[in-house]
Amino acid sequence: MEKRISRRSFIKRTLSTIFTVFAVGSGSYFYAHSIEPKLLNISKYTIRHEKIPASFNGFKIIQFSDTHLGFQYTLAQLEKLILKINQHEPDIIFFTGDLIDDPKNYPEAGKLTSILKNLKAPFGKFAVYGNHDHGGYGTNLYEQIMTNAGFHLLLNEAAPVELLDKSQIYIVGIDDAMLGKPDIKTSLKNVPADGYKILLSHAPDLADDAQTFNIHLQLSGHSHGGQIQIPFLGALVKPPFAEKYVEGMYKITGDEPLTLYVNRGLGTTRLPFRFLSRPELSIFTLSSS
Repeated sequence: MEKRISRRSFIKRTLSTIFTVFAVGSGSYFYAHSIEPKLLNISKYTIRHEKIPASFNGFKIIQFSDTHLGFQYTLAQLEKLILKINQHEPDIIFFTGDLIDDPKNYPEAGKLTSILKNLKAPFGKFAVYGNHDHGGYGTNLYEQIMTNAGFHLLLNEAAPVELLDKSQIYIVGIDDAMLGKPDIKTSLKNVPADGYKILLSHAPDLADDAQTFNIHLQLSGHSHGGQIQIPFLGALVKPPFAEKYVEGMYKITGDEPLTLYVNRGLGTTRLPFRFLSRPELSIFTLSSS
């Protein structure tokens, strides 16, 4: 016999369900807005390749990306990040674009040079343009900040990294794909064909093109890992040039296979939320296979 539910019990259950849905929604909002954007994840990988000189075994790279200062990420967070990076004692540091969210309207740009100067890496600090670095008339401002902070800003060019035994690897940096003019071919004109090459490209989806130029490792950002991940559906937000490769490690096959790593970045943009897409600092250790 079916049990009848009293009107009072029905109202109680209905209100309980409404309250639960509201609580879950409010809790998710609070978590995505105020908690996850501050939960830094440190990812560590070993990169093995036969063209890495043996003397580069143990060489440590740190990549950070997409701070988008002024939207949600603060100078205080940046200062803590720099302390954390220095604690890991990197040999070299890469920034893969989007320093300030809105350069034209950011009031604290003058403080950035002195803060970024505190990053320490004996074999240099390298950076490339992201779309927000060009946006809002920020091109010259970004160049000024990064250059004065001791970064080598690579614009369709390459730079060798040489050890005492004269062995080298090559850091290649190209312009942003959305608002710049990336040119991989030009950037490689002074790079030996058999040299181990690391490409810094803000836009990850340029990796398919980079593979045809015998690039061995590409480090990118831009995607924020989708910023909001929906279970079973994946990334909610996929900006142009980050629609195919969204986060993490990829192997792109070809005559000379390319390893791509897409960093989820540190800040947020457009929407002040992160859900199942924690901010990230990437650490890579080179190994000659």
